[in-house]
Amino acid sequence: MSISYRFVLLPLLFACMLAALCLPSSVRAATTTDVRIKIVTADGNIVVQLDGAHAPLTVANFLQYVDKHFYDGGTFFRAIPGFVIQGGNHSLEKPTDTPIKLETPAKTGILNKDGAISMARTSDPNSATSEFFLCDGDQPVLDGSATSPGYAAFGHVISGLNIVRKISHLPAQSELLLTPVKILKIQRVS
Repeated sequence: MSISYRFVLLPLLFACMLAALCLPSSVRAATTTDVRIKIVTADGNIVVQLDGAHAPLTVANFLQYVDKHFYDGGTFFRAIPGFVIQGGNHSLEKPTDTPIKLETPAKTGILNKDGAISMARTSDPNSATSEFFLCDGDQPVLDGSATSPGYAAFGHVISGLNIVRKISHLPAQSELLLTPVKILKIQRVS
């Protein structure tokens, strides 16, 4: 007596497809290559188009923080006019946060142009975790060279570049904002 494989495989295939559809949208969307996020600050909103097609590891890393609401209540704490504003959530950062492998601009083709979003890191190229920055003007020095791998750009501002400029010109001492700008939340908008 033999059993037809289609009677076993079809229900199994259907169950797998159904299970995938039942995953939370944040898990299903984590692999999306066309994601926009909104950074809601006390000084206004910034909308950023992420480029998961070219920087999948960096985008997935950033979105897992967004989906956990990690940035909600964080700040933009560093600002250099004509260079960058840097943000994160120091109160939730841990020394045990897992760093990601650097996706260099040479590999991804995403440059640190005006409005680019990039991961902040230490001198170790593979040390980025949660802190990020937005470019205020083109920053080719951050794209890397023969002696430096650069910084992982992974998207660009599509709305609110005026807010980036406003924050970059706030009073600072030694690059640290005298009054950090509150990040109320960062959320997906598509």
